[in-house]
Amino acid sequence: MEDPTKKPVNPVNKIKIIIFGLVIFIFAVLPPFLISFFVAKTFSELGINDPLGVISDFITAPESKVNSQDGEIGILILGKSGAGYSAPDLTDTVIFGSLDLNQQKLNLISLPRDIWVPAIRAKLNTAYYWGDQKGAGEGLKLAKSLTSDIVGQPVDYALVLDFSGFKEMIDAMGGIDINVERSFTDKKFPIPGKENDLCNGDKEFKCRYETVSFQKGLTHMDGTLALKFARSRNSEGEEGTDLARAARQEKVILALKEKTLSPQILLSPFKVLSLYKAVMKNLETDLPVSTQAVLARKILEARKSIQSNVLPESFLTNPPISSRYDYQYVFIPKGGSWKEVNNWVKDLLK
Repeated sequence: MEDPTKKPVNPVNKIKIIIFGLVIFIFAVLPPFLISFFVAKTFSELGINDPLGVISDFITAPESKVNSQDGEIGILILGKSGAGYSAPDLTDTVIFGSLDLNQQKLNLISLPRDIWVPAIRAKLNTAYYWGDQKGAGEGLKLAKSLTSDIVGQPVDYALVLDFSGFKEMIDAMGGIDINVERSFTDKKFPIPGKENDLCNGDKEFKCRYETVSFQKGLTHMDGTLALKFARSRNSEGEEGTDLARAARQEKVILALKEKTLSPQILLSPFKVLSLYKAVMKNLETDLPVSTQAVLARKILEARKSIQSNVLPESFLTNPPISSRYDYQYVFIPKGGSWKEVNNWVKDLLK
């Protein structure tokens, strides 16, 4: 029997209660569930079997899980052309990074790809390729060893990222803003997959290339445009040199850093994980997963003290093209040794 003292519930109020419950579910229960599901799925896709351990390493950042020399960690960052290009394993981006755990700072030094290395009788950008011919992982080992000789610092870890990874990273964060210092036009930017096109008998093989232009000033770039900006090397004037390209790559790296460490990225778990996926599926590295987590935390702590540099041209000389260098355009150290560069790097890292 119904309680005669109990007031009947107004149907409108019932609807309000249901709607209120749905709102609570959508805004309080569903997001953590979806994020947890997305995180678990992402870790699974990347082959990470202990996501809790990785998260713990990121939070606690135990320095026992990283190799360092008196608190300095040397990291070699390589960028290769990847599939679709005539030389997919040449690393046209070569950056030495030194992470100082004591002072919480990170120094990045871009090295010209055309540095001549007598030990392999080839350019620095071929080290990864020649090492990789000997077996898996040997490319990173050789590149680390040769770069260490140039900068005069130990190189503890290395990673090589397919350029398509840069493109996906930039697109995942909605593009980056870069200040173009000088206007330039490159009429011979290579089109992927067209390297061997005979162009219907055209002796200049114009169908293999496209024209890319950049105007001086602040420019918003998506992944495709930023990649062209970083890789262009056939324009006339100052921007057509290897050192100019290294400087442009430095700009892209800095813009990536600024965008990645911005609140709109760091406060969005979905964007952070999308970035991580874009990197990992295009990455080869000798960094263990736990070490990656620790370094990610250490770099995050050093985010306000990241400096980027290009090896000064004053330390290099461009010898005449000859059989000594296999008729290639190369750079060699002035004075015949890397001693001055070693000292410059040492002073820079103090």
